[in-house]
Amino acid sequence: MKKDFLALTDLTNDELSALLERAVDLKADRDKTACPLTGKNIGLLFEKPSTRTRVSFEAGIYQLGGNTICMSRSELQLGRGETMADTAKTLSRYLNGIVIRTFGHSTLEQFSANSTIPVINGLSDIHHPCQALADLMTICEKKGGLKGLKVAFIGDGNNVCNSLIEAASMMEFNLAVACPEGFEPNPEVLENARSSAKSEIIVLRDPREAAGMADVVYTDVWVSMGQEEEAEAKKNKFQNYQINSRLLACSKKDVTVLHCLPAHRGEEITDEVMDGPHSAVFDQAENRLHTQKALLELLIK
Repeated sequence: MKKDFLALTDLTNDELSALLERAVDLKADRDKTACPLTGKNIGLLFEKPSTRTRVSFEAGIYQLGGNTICMSRSELQLGRGETMADTAKTLSRYLNGIVIRTFGHSTLEQFSANSTIPVINGLSDIHHPCQALADLMTICEKKGGLKGLKVAFIGDGNNVCNSLIEAASMMEFNLAVACPEGFEPNPEVLENARSSAKSEIIVLRDPREAAGMADVVYTDVWVSMGQEEEAEAKKNKFQNYQINSRLLACSKKDVTVLHCLPAHRGEEITDEVMDGPHSAVFDQAENRLHTQKALLELLIK
């Protein structure tokens, strides 16, 4: 039976822990002969631009012995009115798995419902679970574990934040989200996470309160892809939510700073912090490769 990865909670806690352990082995190159995707074709269907998601998946699939077929909506008959259901049924006959980066999460759900191959969410408007895998691996590397830590997410309660909320619930670290009114995380994601969490997940207005004595401070862009029309109005509401040296002074002395990238330097994060000694941003970007390879090994049979 196929297994999809549309949200982090599609994995069990045990599967997630094992995946992170496997990613550590892959990063250490402890199994140089492993090519579980030999003879397998993995599709990459991208409706949004991408740097890290596309390149890390392409490189990872190649390293595991597989082949990638990259597609955009305009290159397929989707661009001329073919239904997502018909596309899913057709591509299932050619591919062994597919990564989809899209706008509406419903696109992923519709494709999944009509496919016989594993579907991986490369990003949607509600979830970014592949990013969360890399986040967890990076925090483990820098802090030696996850349970009981305090993580502060400062900024828009977007897809990255939603997946981090699920991660906090599953891996038992405390999460404080600081955002302006009207930019809270998805309420359904938040409610579901809190109902099963053994840790604290709170939403605040004051970024200094959220960052207070935090082990990890995390941010993302204030204006996500597809929100360009409201950019200026949105930026005005987020001016007090910048990750800078003053905000980090509220956190622990050995605080780790994360950003899922791309960064709008000078907006949500300063150069001083982005390039400073607390930053693990590029380790975090690298870990997309290792965690996604472990994910592919788990899903593609």
